[in-house]
Amino acid sequence: MIELQDVVRDYGGRRVVDRVSLAIPEGAFCALVGSSGAGKSTTLKMINRLLAPTAGRIRIGGEDVSTLAPETLRRSIGYVIQSVGLFPHWTVADNIATVPRLLAWPRPRIAARVAELLELLRLDPGTYRDKYPHELSGGQQQRVGVARALAADPGILLMDEPFGALDPITRGALESELGLIQQQARKTIVFVTHDIDMALRLADLVVIMHEGRIAQQGTPLEVLEHPADDFVRAFIGSDEIGLKLLTVRRVGDRVRPGIVVSGDPLAPAATLTEALSQMVVRRTDRIPVRDPSGAVTGSVGLSDLLR
Repeated sequence: MIELQDVVRDYGGRRVVDRVSLAIPEGAFCALVGSSGAGKSTTLKMINRLLAPTAGRIRIGGEDVSTLAPETLRRSIGYVIQSVGLFPHWTVADNIATVPRLLAWPRPRIAARVAELLELLRLDPGTYRDKYPHELSGGQQQRVGVARALAADPGILLMDEPFGALDPITRGALESELGLIQQQARKTIVFVTHDIDMALRLADLVVIMHEGRIAQQGTPLEVLEHPADDFVRAFIGSDEIGLKLLTVRRVGDRVRPGIVVSGDPLAPAATLTEALSQMVVRRTDRIPVRDPSGAVTGSVGLSDLLR
Protein backbone atom coordinates (compact mmCIF):
# COMPACT_ATOMS: atom_id res chain seq x y z
CA MET A 1 0.00 0.00 0.00
CA ILE A 2 1.06 3.59 -0.72
CA GLU A 3 0.00 6.02 1.98
CA LEU A 4 0.22 9.81 1.90
CA GLN A 5 -0.51 11.57 5.20
CA ASP A 6 -1.06 15.35 5.22
CA VAL A 7 1.57 15.81 2.50
CA VAL A 8 2.55 19.39 1.68
CA ARG A 9 4.89 20.76 -0.98
CA ASP A 10 5.81 24.44 -1.13
CA TYR A 11 7.71 25.91 -4.04
CA GLY A 12 8.87 29.50 -4.48
CA GLY A 13 6.60 30.75 -1.74
CA ARG A 14 3.59 28.99 -3.24
CA ARG A 15 1.80 25.90 -1.90
CA VAL A 16 1.69 23.40 -4.76
CA VAL A 17 0.35 20.43 -2.78
CA ASP A 18 -1.79 21.20 0.25
CA ARG A 19 -2.31 18.55 2.97
CA VAL A 20 -2.96 15.61 0.65
CA SER A 21 -3.93 12.35 2.38
CA LEU A 22 -4.43 9.26 0.28
CA ALA A 23 -4.27 5.46 0.63
CA ILE A 24 -3.67 3.41 -2.53
CA PRO A 25 -4.23 -0.33 -1.95
CA GLU A 26 -1.71 -2.84 -3.23
CA GLY A 27 -2.53 -3.88 -6.79
CA ALA A 28 -4.84 -0.90 -7.41
CA PHE A 29 -4.81 1.38 -10.45
CA CYS A 30 -5.02 4.95 -9.11
CA ALA A 31 -5.48 7.90 -11.48
CA LEU A 32 -4.48 11.37 -10.27
CA VAL A 33 -6.53 13.64 -12.51
CA GLY A 34 -6.97 17.38 -12.72
CA SER A 35 -6.19 20.44 -14.79
CA SER A 36 -2.67 21.86 -15.22
CA GLY A 37 -1.21 23.11 -11.95
CA ALA A 38 -3.47 20.96 -9.78
CA GLY A 39 -0.48 19.27 -8.09
CA LYS A 40 -0.76 15.84 -9.76
CA SER A 41 2.81 15.45 -11.04
CA THR A 42 4.29 16.98 -7.90
CA THR A 43 2.41 14.44 -5.78
CA LEU A 44 3.64 11.61 -8.00
CA LYS A 45 7.27 12.75 -7.81
CA MET A 46 7.18 12.83 -4.04
CA ILE A 47 6.31 9.12 -3.95
CA ASN A 48 9.69 8.11 -5.40
CA ARG A 49 11.53 11.05 -3.79
CA LEU A 50 12.27 12.97 -6.96
CA LEU A 51 10.85 15.77 -4.82
CA ALA A 52 10.83 15.94 -1.03
CA PRO A 53 7.66 16.91 0.85
CA THR A 54 7.75 20.15 2.78
CA ALA A 55 5.64 18.42 5.43
CA GLY A 56 3.75 15.19 5.92
CA ARG A 57 4.69 11.55 5.44
CA ILE A 58 4.70 9.05 2.60
CA ARG A 59 4.85 5.33 3.32
CA ILE A 60 5.19 2.36 1.01
CA GLY A 61 4.35 -0.98 2.57
CA GLY A 62 4.31 0.74 5.95
CA GLU A 63 7.86 2.07 5.53
CA ASP A 64 8.55 5.82 5.53
CA VAL A 65 10.19 6.58 2.18
CA SER A 66 12.28 9.36 3.77
CA THR A 67 14.25 6.67 5.62
CA LEU A 68 15.19 4.85 2.40
CA ALA A 69 18.14 5.61 0.14
CA PRO A 70 16.69 7.34 -2.95
CA GLU A 71 18.55 5.02 -5.36
CA THR A 72 17.26 1.91 -3.61
CA LEU A 73 13.71 3.26 -3.57
CA ARG A 74 13.73 4.24 -7.27
CA ARG A 75 15.12 0.90 -8.42
CA SER A 76 12.11 -0.76 -6.83
CA ILE A 77 9.61 1.53 -8.59
CA GLY A 78 8.95 1.74 -12.32
CA TYR A 79 8.68 5.28 -13.69
CA VAL A 80 7.28 6.36 -17.08
CA ILE A 81 7.08 9.95 -18.32
CA GLN A 82 5.59 11.63 -21.38
CA SER A 83 8.94 12.41 -22.99
CA VAL A 84 9.98 8.73 -22.60
CA GLY A 85 13.62 9.61 -21.79
CA LEU A 86 15.26 6.72 -23.64
CA PHE A 87 19.05 6.84 -23.92
CA PRO A 88 19.56 7.76 -27.60
CA HIS A 89 22.86 5.90 -28.11
CA TRP A 90 21.64 2.68 -26.51
CA THR A 91 19.69 0.00 -28.30
CA VAL A 92 16.15 -0.90 -27.32
CA ALA A 93 17.47 -3.95 -25.45
CA ASP A 94 20.05 -1.88 -23.56
CA ASN A 95 17.41 0.70 -22.59
CA ILE A 96 15.05 -1.94 -21.24
CA ALA A 97 17.90 -3.61 -19.35
CA THR A 98 18.92 -0.45 -17.47
CA VAL A 99 17.66 -1.38 -13.99
CA PRO A 100 18.30 -5.14 -14.20
CA ARG A 101 21.95 -4.32 -14.97
CA LEU A 102 22.15 -2.01 -11.97
CA LEU A 103 20.76 -4.87 -9.91
CA ALA A 104 23.45 -7.18 -11.35
CA TRP A 105 21.09 -9.66 -12.97
CA PRO A 106 22.84 -12.43 -14.97
CA ARG A 107 22.97 -11.75 -18.72
CA PRO A 108 20.75 -14.71 -19.71
CA ARG A 109 18.07 -13.53 -17.29
CA ILE A 110 18.25 -9.98 -18.67
CA ALA A 111 18.01 -11.20 -22.28
CA ALA A 112 15.00 -13.36 -21.44
CA ARG A 113 13.28 -10.49 -19.63
CA VAL A 114 13.88 -8.08 -22.54
CA ALA A 115 12.36 -10.57 -25.00
CA GLU A 116 9.40 -11.23 -22.68
CA LEU A 117 8.57 -7.54 -22.34
CA LEU A 118 8.95 -6.77 -26.03
CA GLU A 119 6.48 -9.54 -26.83
CA LEU A 120 4.12 -8.32 -24.10
CA LEU A 121 4.10 -4.86 -25.66
CA ARG A 122 3.70 -6.18 -29.20
CA LEU A 123 7.22 -5.40 -30.41
CA ASP A 124 8.84 -8.38 -32.12
CA PRO A 125 12.16 -9.01 -30.30
CA GLY A 126 13.96 -10.05 -33.49
CA THR A 127 12.92 -6.81 -35.20
CA TYR A 128 13.25 -4.27 -32.41
CA ARG A 129 15.85 -5.55 -29.92
CA ASP A 130 18.82 -3.94 -31.72
CA LYS A 131 17.12 -0.78 -32.99
CA TYR A 132 17.91 2.67 -31.60
CA PRO A 133 15.27 5.11 -30.29
CA HIS A 134 15.46 7.39 -33.34
CA GLU A 135 14.43 4.43 -35.51
CA LEU A 136 11.14 4.04 -33.64
CA SER A 137 7.82 5.85 -33.88
CA GLY A 138 6.52 7.81 -30.90
CA GLY A 139 4.21 4.98 -29.92
CA GLN A 140 7.00 2.41 -30.19
CA GLN A 141 9.28 4.58 -28.05
CA GLN A 142 6.55 4.83 -25.43
CA ARG A 143 6.16 1.05 -25.44
CA VAL A 144 9.90 0.70 -24.83
CA GLY A 145 9.60 3.22 -21.99
CA VAL A 146 6.88 1.10 -20.37
CA ALA A 147 8.99 -2.04 -20.88
CA ARG A 148 11.97 -0.37 -19.21
CA ALA A 149 9.81 0.61 -16.23
CA LEU A 150 8.60 -2.99 -15.89
CA ALA A 151 11.99 -4.63 -16.48
CA ALA A 152 12.92 -5.38 -12.88
CA ASP A 153 9.35 -6.46 -12.11
CA PRO A 154 8.63 -3.62 -9.64
CA GLY A 155 5.53 -3.78 -7.50
CA ILE A 156 4.78 -0.11 -8.16
CA LEU A 157 4.56 1.72 -11.47
CA LEU A 158 4.39 5.54 -11.59
CA MET A 159 3.23 7.07 -14.88
CA ASP A 160 3.26 10.83 -15.51
CA GLU A 161 1.10 11.77 -18.55
CA PRO A 162 2.77 8.91 -20.48
CA PHE A 163 0.46 8.98 -23.51
CA GLY A 164 -0.22 12.72 -23.71
CA ALA A 165 1.85 13.37 -26.84
CA LEU A 166 0.55 10.41 -28.85
CA ASP A 167 -2.11 10.34 -31.55
CA PRO A 168 -5.54 9.00 -30.52
CA ILE A 169 -5.14 5.61 -32.23
CA THR A 170 -1.74 4.90 -30.66
CA ARG A 171 -2.92 6.22 -27.30
CA GLY A 172 -5.95 3.94 -27.40
CA ALA A 173 -3.81 0.90 -28.23
CA LEU A 174 -1.41 1.63 -25.37
CA GLU A 175 -4.30 2.18 -22.96
CA SER A 176 -5.62 -1.27 -23.86
CA GLU A 177 -2.19 -2.85 -23.39
CA LEU A 178 -1.76 -1.15 -20.03
CA GLY A 179 -5.13 -2.48 -18.95
CA LEU A 180 -4.09 -6.01 -19.95
CA ILE A 181 -0.77 -5.67 -18.13
CA GLN A 182 -2.62 -4.60 -15.01
CA GLN A 183 -4.98 -7.57 -15.24
CA GLN A 184 -2.09 -10.00 -15.64
CA ALA A 185 0.52 -8.55 -13.27
CA ARG A 186 -1.59 -6.61 -10.72
CA LYS A 187 0.95 -3.84 -10.24
CA THR A 188 0.13 -0.87 -8.05
CA ILE A 189 -0.14 1.87 -10.67
CA VAL A 190 -0.31 5.61 -10.01
CA PHE A 191 -1.21 7.33 -13.27
CA VAL A 192 -1.21 11.11 -13.74
CA THR A 193 -3.49 12.50 -16.43
CA HIS A 194 -5.64 15.53 -17.21
CA ASP A 195 -8.01 13.27 -19.19
CA ILE A 196 -10.96 12.36 -16.98
CA ASP A 197 -12.33 9.92 -19.55
CA MET A 198 -9.06 7.97 -19.55
CA ALA A 199 -9.07 7.93 -15.76
CA LEU A 200 -12.63 6.58 -15.67
CA ARG A 201 -11.79 3.86 -18.21
CA LEU A 202 -8.59 2.61 -16.57
CA ALA A 203 -8.64 3.29 -12.85
CA ASP A 204 -10.00 1.49 -9.79
CA LEU A 205 -9.47 4.66 -7.75
CA VAL A 206 -9.96 8.14 -9.23
CA VAL A 207 -8.43 11.08 -7.33
CA ILE A 208 -9.50 14.49 -8.65
CA MET A 209 -7.12 17.28 -7.63
CA HIS A 210 -7.77 21.02 -7.68
CA GLU A 211 -5.39 23.76 -6.58
CA GLY A 212 -3.16 21.33 -4.72
CA ARG A 213 -5.93 19.59 -2.82
CA ILE A 214 -8.00 16.47 -3.32
CA ALA A 215 -11.44 17.57 -4.45
CA GLN A 216 -12.79 14.01 -4.48
CA GLN A 217 -11.57 10.42 -4.47
CA GLY A 218 -13.46 7.19 -5.09
CA THR A 219 -14.25 4.54 -7.65
CA PRO A 220 -15.25 5.77 -11.12
CA LEU A 221 -18.86 4.89 -10.34
CA GLU A 222 -18.81 6.76 -7.01
CA VAL A 223 -17.36 9.87 -8.62
CA LEU A 224 -19.88 9.86 -11.46
CA GLU A 225 -22.92 9.10 -9.34
CA HIS A 226 -22.02 11.38 -6.43
CA PRO A 227 -19.86 14.36 -7.49
CA ALA A 228 -18.57 16.10 -4.36
CA ASP A 229 -19.20 19.67 -5.51
CA ASP A 230 -19.75 21.95 -8.49
CA PHE A 231 -16.06 21.85 -9.48
CA VAL A 232 -16.04 18.04 -9.68
CA ARG A 233 -19.37 18.04 -11.50
CA ALA A 234 -18.04 20.50 -14.09
CA PHE A 235 -14.69 18.70 -14.40
CA ILE A 236 -16.22 15.33 -15.18
CA GLY A 237 -18.68 16.97 -17.58
CA SER A 238 -22.09 17.46 -16.01
CA ASP A 239 -23.87 17.28 -19.38
CA GLU A 240 -22.35 13.88 -20.17
CA ILE A 241 -22.50 12.07 -16.82
CA GLY A 242 -25.15 9.70 -18.12
CA LEU A 243 -23.02 8.65 -21.08
CA LYS A 244 -19.93 8.31 -18.90
CA LEU A 245 -21.81 6.05 -16.52
CA LEU A 246 -22.20 3.66 -19.45
CA THR A 247 -18.40 3.47 -19.76
CA VAL A 248 -17.92 2.19 -16.19
CA ARG A 249 -20.78 -0.33 -16.12
CA ARG A 250 -20.49 -3.79 -17.68
CA VAL A 251 -22.75 -5.85 -19.90
CA GLY A 252 -22.44 -8.80 -17.50
CA ASP A 253 -24.27 -6.78 -14.83
CA ARG A 254 -27.27 -6.12 -17.11
CA VAL A 255 -27.57 -9.34 -19.12
CA ARG A 256 -31.00 -11.01 -19.38
CA PRO A 257 -30.33 -14.77 -19.11
CA GLY A 258 -32.27 -16.96 -21.52
CA ILE A 259 -33.33 -14.14 -23.84
CA VAL A 260 -31.29 -15.05 -26.92
CA VAL A 261 -31.11 -13.08 -30.17
CA SER A 262 -29.00 -13.49 -33.30
CA GLY A 263 -25.75 -11.69 -34.10
CA ASP A 264 -22.18 -11.53 -32.85
CA PRO A 265 -22.26 -11.68 -29.03
CA LEU A 266 -20.59 -9.29 -26.61
CA ALA A 267 -18.39 -10.45 -23.75
CA PRO A 268 -19.68 -9.86 -20.20
CA ALA A 269 -16.74 -7.49 -19.61
CA ALA A 270 -17.79 -5.19 -22.47
CA THR A 271 -18.97 -1.77 -21.35
CA LEU A 272 -22.51 -0.56 -21.77
CA THR A 273 -21.05 2.08 -24.11
CA GLU A 274 -19.90 -0.73 -26.40
CA ALA A 275 -23.34 -2.31 -26.20
CA LEU A 276 -25.05 0.97 -27.11
CA SER A 277 -22.63 1.52 -29.99
CA GLN A 278 -23.35 -1.94 -31.37
CA MET A 279 -27.10 -1.35 -31.11
CA VAL A 280 -26.74 1.80 -33.19
CA VAL A 281 -24.48 0.13 -35.78
CA ARG A 282 -26.69 -2.96 -36.06
CA ARG A 283 -29.94 -0.97 -35.86
CA THR A 284 -31.35 -3.12 -33.11
CA ASP A 285 -32.37 -2.65 -29.49
CA ARG A 286 -30.96 -5.98 -28.23
CA ILE A 287 -27.51 -7.60 -28.49
CA PRO A 288 -26.57 -11.23 -27.59
CA VAL A 289 -24.13 -11.83 -24.73
CA ARG A 290 -21.79 -14.81 -24.36
CA ASP A 291 -20.28 -16.42 -21.30
CA PRO A 292 -16.48 -16.87 -20.83
CA SER A 293 -16.60 -20.15 -22.78
CA GLY A 294 -18.13 -18.42 -25.79
CA ALA A 295 -21.66 -19.81 -25.49
CA VAL A 296 -24.50 -17.32 -25.92
CA THR A 297 -26.45 -17.30 -22.65
CA GLY A 298 -28.59 -14.21 -22.91
CA SER A 299 -28.75 -10.67 -24.22
CA VAL A 300 -28.77 -7.03 -23.22
CA GLY A 301 -31.36 -4.56 -24.46
CA LEU A 302 -31.71 -0.82 -24.65
CA SER A 303 -34.05 -0.83 -21.66
CA ASP A 304 -31.38 -2.74 -19.66
CA LEU A 305 -28.92 0.11 -20.22
CA LEU A 306 -31.35 2.45 -18.51
CA ARG A 307 -31.92 0.30 -15.43
